[in-house]
Amino acid sequence: MTSLSVVIPVYRGALTIRDLAAALAVELPKLTAHYEVIMVEDDGGDHSWEVIQELAQTYPWLRGIKLMRNAGQHAALLCGIRAARYEVIVTMDDDLQHPPGEIHKLLSKLEEGYDVIYGSPEDKKHALGRNLGSFAVRFALSTVMGVSAARYVSAFRAFRTHLRDAFAGYNSPYVSLDVLLTWGTTRFTHTPVEHRPRTIGTTGYTMRKLVTLAITMLTGFSVLPLRFASYIGFGLTLFGIVLLIYVIPIRLFILGLKGVEGFTFLASMISIFSGAQMFTIGIIGEYLARMHFRLMDKPSYTALYDTTTQTETS
Repeated sequence: MTSLSVVIPVYRGALTIRDLAAALAVELPKLTAHYEVIMVEDDGGDHSWEVIQELAQTYPWLRGIKLMRNAGQHAALLCGIRAARYEVIVTMDDDLQHPPGEIHKLLSKLEEGYDVIYGSPEDKKHALGRNLGSFAVRFALSTVMGVSAARYVSAFRAFRTHLRDAFAGYNSPYVSLDVLLTWGTTRFTHTPVEHRPRTIGTTGYTMRKLVTLAITMLTGFSVLPLRFASYIGFGLTLFGIVLLIYVIPIRLFILGLKGVEGFTFLASMISIFSGAQMFTIGIIGEYLARMHFRLMDKPSYTALYDTTTQTETS
């Protein structure tokens, strides 16, 4: 059976990760003889790290990594993925909404020849605002990834570990694991899985954060917004030419050269074109900001501790 690494980003999960580790202790031995669990504590500000250290003493197959600052879910995942030792990686949340008993479904689908499998919730237990934000993220992903499985993207996923070689040199503060996986394969699919309602705590993803994530993915991994700005500029230029051809004959031959007729119309046109210019400049500014951060060589994450050594890491 395939060896397995389970990577779990932990953000304020002190109340849930004990139950999650206990459930994994029951399910993982059924799947393979060689497995590990990597919990990456994303500097959530609670006592999750102390709980992870306790779990690492209890379960020899569990290890923890603590980040120096809150880097975000995908950066924490990237850290855990790079630390994984086995053939297949499964990622899941720390809030017990992804049942460990469903991991076998992902692995079974993976054996059909795919490289990445998403656990698509049969009945997602999220509020309306979260669902709207998730829709925005999926739209951005489908645009950037260019694969049909993008609309089924989930934090509950399984993929072959060798795919990380495709983004081994990636180092940026803007991380989208799902986009990075497309650098290594196009063999994506999904399988229905159970999705449990959250019973402890609240989600860290609000609608605003999800929309921001969607914008980050579009501007960080795609040129679509730039093309959209170009289309707007080209379309408004054509509109201006047509307007000019229409207005000049009316002004010269019908209204004559006296008076200030059409001032309101002219002011409206100036407002439209000025707004389009500012919109375009804003999009270009987003790309320049990302180039600026890349030139600073700011890392995706910085790990502080690893329970396998119990020493500080750089």
